[in-house]
Amino acid sequence: MEQNDIAVGLDIGTTKIVAMIGRKNEYGKVEIIGIGKSKSLGVHRGVVNNITQTIQSIQQAIQEAEADSGLKISEVVVGIAGQHIRSLQHSDYITRPNPEEVIDADDIHTLCNQVHKLVMLPGEEIIHVLPQEFKVDGQAEIKEPIGMYGGRLEANFHVVVGQVSSIRNIGRCVKSAGLELSAVTLEPLASANAVLSQEEKEAGVALIDIGGGTTDLAIFKDGIIRHTAVIPFGGNVITEDIKEGCSIIEKQAELLKIKFGSAWPGENKDNEIVSIPGLRGREPKEITLKNLSKIIHARVVEIIEQVYLEIKNYGHEEQKKKLIAGLVLTGGGAQLKHLKQLAEYITGMDTRIGYPNEHLAGNNDAETTSPVYATAVGLVMNSLEHGSGKFQEEAVLSDKRAEQKAQMEQEEEVYDSEDEMNDEEPSRKVARKSIFDKWAEKFKDFLDNAE
Repeated sequence: MEQNDIAVGLDIGTTKIVAMIGRKNEYGKVEIIGIGKSKSLGVHRGVVNNITQTIQSIQQAIQEAEADSGLKISEVVVGIAGQHIRSLQHSDYITRPNPEEVIDADDIHTLCNQVHKLVMLPGEEIIHVLPQEFKVDGQAEIKEPIGMYGGRLEANFHVVVGQVSSIRNIGRCVKSAGLELSAVTLEPLASANAVLSQEEKEAGVALIDIGGGTTDLAIFKDGIIRHTAVIPFGGNVITEDIKEGCSIIEKQAELLKIKFGSAWPGENKDNEIVSIPGLRGREPKEITLKNLSKIIHARVVEIIEQVYLEIKNYGHEEQKKKLIAGLVLTGGGAQLKHLKQLAEYITGMDTRIGYPNEHLAGNNDAETTSPVYATAVGLVMNSLEHGSGKFQEEAVLSDKRAEQKAQMEQEEEVYDSEDEMNDEEPSRKVARKSIFDKWAEKFKDFLDNAE
């Protein structure tokens, strides 16, 4: 299998960490060939706050994806979110040395690099520089300037900025888990790639990705990204409210939300009651579904209103900036019953639930196309577009691996002798066990002991 046609997305979320392996089929569609997920323990509102636990969760998800696909993962594209993310608009230009030559990709690259040198606030770093529209010698509204003649190349940029420490912590977790970080992508951009069609991006659409710890927003108009924002509320806040309001433990609150939760209190009758087992010999608790809906409704209204405020800040009420395609809800929180109706009621905009099957091949299972995996699918697509991904089939060791193997021969001999003692005739699977796996096990043991 070629190295370039396979990619891995690692979605480090507040509630779960997902590792997804995908490849492009002969029709240019994305095929998911491996998926692994684990409970995210060291992340709060999209920001790593416990390195050790995050590393363990990443390793668990990666191992599951490797077992599912039969491939060895060495490089990943990671999604970044969190309340420290902000975006700004910026204009910049370059004067070309020779206007007689046509504008090429190098000129655009030079212009983008110039924006990367912008002076940021202390502790901030530019994550993305996204060109919106170009101007060539004063001629405006050019989407693709390559191939044109001109001396002065100008552009408006959407610049996404994040906290250096948060980005470095994610990088450290990925490296400590034995992986290479090939790129960092803003999560709402990845989700948008997975669930939005080109027509929606042209017409004007707001993507709302409701995760566990944060709600991410990305606004597109005329096929161009116009606004991004990260709101520090998500599904976990709803669970927290249920826990407090009903005096139950978090696990029960989460189950209640998933099984019986609704964002529209009018849907439930007063006599609909759910009984929750009490703790250690205590009486069970009875909760009316109407009350449960009221608790959920109050918090969801707050989240949608915050999002709507961001949409108004972008300028949705101006005729030219109107979002004709309305809202697309995705992420785990989008599965809440009657959320679509509530969003339509509050914003007055057309709304649909976004499933990440827009660019997926038809033979993927139903689990992969759940809104929960929108970001992971988007990260895989992003990685495939930029041609990153280094893999090997487990059955065959590549030349690079062979070199590494030679360097670590001493360590290998110790393991080999142990394997021979345990197996009369070593199976292919045991023989295939790479040094990385053994090292990962040792590292995991070390982390367990450290805790």
